[in-house]
Amino acid sequence: MPNVRAIKRLFPFLYWRRPTLATLRRDAWAGLSVGLVLIPQALAYATLAGMPPETGLYAALLPAVIGVLWGSSALLAVGPVALTSLLTFGSLAPLAAPGSAHWVVLAMWLALYAGMIQFAIGALRLGEIASLVSQPVVLGFINAAAIIIVVSQVPALMGITLTFSLAHPLVAVELTPATVMTSILGVVSLLLLFMLKRVAPRLPGMLIVSALAIFVSWLTGYAVHGGAIVGPVAAGLLPLAVPPAISFVEHQSLWPAALVLALISFTEAMSSCRVLARKTGERWNVNQELIGQGLAKIASGFSGAFPVSGSFSRSALNLYAGAVSAWATLFSALCVLLSLFYLTGLIAYLPRAVLASMIILPVLSLIDFGALRRLIRLSKDDGAIAITTFAVTLVTAPRLQWGVFVGVGLSLLSFLYRRTHPRIIEVGIHEDETFRDRSRFTLPSISNELLAVRIDSALNFLTVSCFERFVTDRCSQNPGIKKVLFCAGSVNDIDASGIDMLIALQQALERDGIELYMCAVKKQVWEVMVRSPFVDALGIDRVFATDKQAMHVLRGVPACAIFNSGEPVVKSV
Repeated sequence: MPNVRAIKRLFPFLYWRRPTLATLRRDAWAGLSVGLVLIPQALAYATLAGMPPETGLYAALLPAVIGVLWGSSALLAVGPVALTSLLTFGSLAPLAAPGSAHWVVLAMWLALYAGMIQFAIGALRLGEIASLVSQPVVLGFINAAAIIIVVSQVPALMGITLTFSLAHPLVAVELTPATVMTSILGVVSLLLLFMLKRVAPRLPGMLIVSALAIFVSWLTGYAVHGGAIVGPVAAGLLPLAVPPAISFVEHQSLWPAALVLALISFTEAMSSCRVLARKTGERWNVNQELIGQGLAKIASGFSGAFPVSGSFSRSALNLYAGAVSAWATLFSALCVLLSLFYLTGLIAYLPRAVLASMIILPVLSLIDFGALRRLIRLSKDDGAIAITTFAVTLVTAPRLQWGVFVGVGLSLLSFLYRRTHPRIIEVGIHEDETFRDRSRFTLPSISNELLAVRIDSALNFLTVSCFERFVTDRCSQNPGIKKVLFCAGSVNDIDASGIDMLIALQQALERDGIELYMCAVKKQVWEVMVRSPFVDALGIDRVFATDKQAMHVLRGVPACAIFNSGEPVVKSV
């Protein structure tokens, strides 16, 4: 009998709930709403990625269908997004001229590599690896990337040409009648989009503004008077094909960028999945979603397009419009398909200033300096990582991946530093009959002859030297200490280095006439200890089951055996 779980993993769409007429009606309306927004947005994000406009529609068609068929979140809208488009532009900028045939080929290979990375991570069930890109890194990167996107679109929005030379190190703006005309159109489009979003969020604002702009462009001869328009758009679909060959050096240049793009884009998609899951109560699987996102990127590469990802704004619109299943995505893909066959003639008149406004408005909501300030107040280390990622991303633009690399590197260094500097304290007996931090609660020592210590960490190769140094330093500072009690209740894990350290510490203390005791050892730690020579060397009668039993014995209260069959027993210290 075939494994149902394996079949579901290979073909998750076979287990969709059977649609009803009512649910299909709701999904059709939601799909139409998202599709009408997606068409102009796809064109805009294609230009942001440095790609021909029609490739945005290619990226919004087959990849969206593949993503929802093999993903795990029914309402996640997959397709072109601002952040992934900007990463695409930044990754390819050093390698080719934007919009050129070679640029398109490189973008296709980038999509394939990023997709294969995501697919492999999901297939191997290593989805948690995406956590390497920590929240501070994501926050710093997104704020910097949003600023870069907005700044990059200002010339297209205003119709200005910026020139710079070493002889005249000031940016010069060339003003022409076409510039004035474009500036008016761009600013009006931006304001209209903003008003529609605030006043009538249910209406497809981008489609309305696009239709009006196309009509104005056609009526006034906008292109004839010098205005930049989308221009001829290839109608129909390209056949699926493997991208043309590129040099091995170019392949090597794409691999680091593909890794960063895979991690960042999936972090963005995961955020959308979590929000959708909270609002709908649906369950989603991180590894299955990685497979779906990876296959979507691969499909985009074979479609002649650029990397895609999950869109938070379109996913939210999907939910807001009443979608109840993945069928909504299929209906929105149908809208894109129809536009490729029947609307390309109209799309050609769309002013590029309007596309810039469609990029700027959604991206402005990504700029959140308040979140950076809150992060700094919450944790100085995380705040420093976010600020550094933010600064490096800005400075190294358009090679945005360096901001992520630096941020991830700092996150790992911060993690290692915290793990190699665990909290180690001397404890005393609190009035509530528990061991507490002597320094924090101003507690007297349990006894002039006793040192009771606790480490709030695993006892492993990263922490053993700190713990051993803490105990030996305290003992050398106070020659009157005759007994050391290791309160192990906060130790969740121990490795071979931890065992070796305990053996060495016990031997060193015995040479100085000091006895070592332990209490509250957790099951998983005890199982490692009993497989080592440490317990025999220490003596099983020097291990207490709980802190309270250790306190009773330390105070001279008689205690009975607490373990049987070779388990530790309590003995008077």
